[in-house]
Formats: sequence, C-alpha cells, structure tokens
Amino acid sequence: MDIHALRRQGMTITEIARRTGHDRKTIRAYLSGRRSPGVRRRAAPDVFDVFVGYVTARLVEDPHLWVITLLDELVPLGFTGSYQTLTRQIRDRGLRPACVACAHVTERPNAIIEHPPGDETQFDWVEMPDPPAGWGFPAKKAYVLVGSLAHSGVWRAVISPSMDLPHLLAALSTVLVLLGGVTRDWRFDRMATVLRPGTSDLTPMFAAFAKHHAVSVIACRPRSGNRKGVVEKNNHTAAQRWWRTLPDALTLEQAQAGLNAFAARQDQRAREDATGKTTAAVMFQNENLRPLPPAVFPVVVTEERTATRQALIDWRGNRYSVPPELAAARVIVHQRLGADTIDIATASGTVIARHKVAEPGLGVTIRDTGHVTALEAIALAAAPPGRPHRRKERIPPGTAALRAAAALTGTTEPTSTVISLAAYEQAAKNRNTLR
Repeated sequence: MDIHALRRQGMTITEIARRTGHDRKTIRAYLSGRRSPGVRRRAAPDVFDVFVGYVTARLVEDPHLWVITLLDELVPLGFTGSYQTLTRQIRDRGLRPACVACAHVTERPNAIIEHPPGDETQFDWVEMPDPPAGWGFPAKKAYVLVGSLAHSGVWRAVISPSMDLPHLLAALSTVLVLLGGVTRDWRFDRMATVLRPGTSDLTPMFAAFAKHHAVSVIACRPRSGNRKGVVEKNNHTAAQRWWRTLPDALTLEQAQAGLNAFAARQDQRAREDATGKTTAAVMFQNENLRPLPPAVFPVVVTEERTATRQALIDWRGNRYSVPPELAAARVIVHQRLGADTIDIATASGTVIARHKVAEPGLGVTIRDTGHVTALEAIALAAAPPGRPHRRKERIPPGTAALRAAAALTGTTEPTSTVISLAAYEQAAKNRNTLR
C-alpha cells in the first residue's frame, strides 16, 4: 500500500526504494503486478500442478465426490501425496465447485411458518447407535421418538427398540401422555408406517389411530423436511446433550426416566414471543391442549425374548416365568397397549403363559406356581446320583484299573499281603514283664 501510494504521489522507483529500504527490482515487480503481498515464489515447481486438470474435471462432474475416493483414483496416476495434502490443495486452489442442484436446499429462501397455540405437534424418529448391551435391543440400535409442540417448543421423547407401526403407536401414546394433551394437527415425515409408499394416503391402522385422537395428519412434502424444524432441533439436542453422555450402567427404565427429566429441564430455555423474551414453559401454558381420549387405542406390541436357563424372560425391567420346557428358547411377548397383562407365546404363536404386569423397572420376578413346580421336578430328575467330584479330590487307580494295567504290561496282578500283628503284641507284653 505504501509503495502504490508513493507512486501516485509522483515519486520515482529509486526514491520509493530508498524510502522503503527495498531493492528497485522488488519495487518494480510490485508496481507491475508480477508479485503480490504475502505470496512467496516456490523454490521448486509444485508437483500437484500436473493433477489439477484431472481433479478439476472430476469435481465438476461430481461436486460431492469424497476426497478419499478421489485419492484412490489419483494414486494409480502417480500421485504420492497424502489425504491431508489433497484436501489442502483442493481447498487452497478452490477446485470444488458449488453444486447448483443442491444449493436450493440450504440457500433457498425460507418462509416463516406461524404456529398458533395448540395448533401442531411435530414427530420424528432419532436413530441412536450403540445402546447399552444390557438393554438387549436386537438391532444394536435404539430409536427415540421425539414429539415437539410447534408453538412453545416443549418436547418429550420415548425410547423404543423398533420403528415398526405397533412400536410407533405405542411410543406416540406415551409421548402424548407426557405432553399432557393433543393438538389439532400432527406433522410427520413421509415414513412408511404413516403413509403408503409412493402415495399420500395414510396406512389403515395409522388412520384409525389419528381418528381415535380426532387429529389431522400432515405429511411433509418430498425434500421439504425443514417444515418441521422445531422437532429437528430438539432431535439434535437429545442426541448431542443426552445420548452422547449416557452411562452404560443405566437400565432402559433408568435411561427413560433420565430422558424425561432432561426434556423437562429444557422447558426453561429462553424463547421469544410477541411480548418479548419468555421461556418455553410460559408459552406452554397458552397451548390449551385437548384432553386425551378416555380409552387407549387397541394396539398390540410384539417383541422376541430368549428365556434364561431358569425359565425367565425380561420385560420392561421385570422378569416373568415360562414353562421349563422353554428354558433357553426363543419366545414372543405380546402386550396390548394399556392392558395390565402380557401373553408369552412360542415361536409358532401358541400362548403358553399369561402374567399380570408389574410396574416397569421394579426388578421383581413374577413366577407362576405351576412353572415353579415343574422346574423343580425337571431339575431334580436331571441331577446325577451321589455327590459331585471336588476339584482337588484324590482318586487313585482302583482294582479294575490295576487289572487293566497288569494285562497291558504282562505282569502279574499285584496282591495285597495281610500281616498279623499278634506276634508283635505278645513280644511287647513279654518285654514289659521282664522289666
């Protein structure tokens, strides 16, 4: 800047060089534009120059191409740099173009959607990887259904082992109880359990569930998921602030209680309304939710379990007995939503046990008297006679083993010699008499 300012004042290159303390060739190079401030001339040619054409062409063809995939293509062409070198070259040279086809997703104008009190509840699943092993989830994944009130932002969530339709309806019923009522509309993604694939029609069972609660179901248009931004943000909060630090030692019921407490604490977060700054809890008071139906929607939740060797299965934090013939076997547990009993069936569907459900998470064991009696009979019948061998017990070779050894070696069978001690006893008496 000083060099160009002095030049505009009419000074010669020699005068500018004398004032700034630089060589005249340096001053002349900056004034002519052959050199730029902060850019040093490389001592050796850049080896990446020969790959610029290929990288540019590939990124123009596919703006979303992973750099590691591009590296796999460049290595056979002679590129010896690392992944970090390639990413730095692409970034510094600006080789990756903006994708015009995807720009409208994040850069398009977004309309502000008004959400009056009690108008809409937004629902969405969040897939949580690597749940604690003690939960026994078959897919090694946990699914959390989050329900958010669009006006106040108050949300509640339920942990589920599956996203199928019965578990969706069961989780929805629990979320509605936690929220304390029903809004006029429900908003969902275009999930297959809500809409028939390829259509905008509700599935029959979900349509009956919505009719039971007297609500209207709104499905987001394709590629327009940002219409339910309230629940999306709460999904992110649940994943990063609750799930990320969840201890492994918690049971499923303890984790659900912790999730309920965490969501309740979020009600105190700051919000803004027409009157100024407020909180989600204050805005929730204006929701005016409609009460839940007096009867629970009749949906049956089905899950597989493996019975233990004691003929017990785990269900909602408690243990229930099955006939001893099914010990260590796979069984199917059925529970009607809202019912106080569970049915346990074989893989073929035959119901073999029915128990009254205990409060979830109590850790109690409920056994049927007939199951206990049958299990004891089978256990006693299978027990071997006599006592079991001890680990450090001494058991020398017996008579049969010694005979077999003698037959193998060709020696005579050892016999035991019995020595009478009467003579020794008489000698001892005589000895005492002599004394």
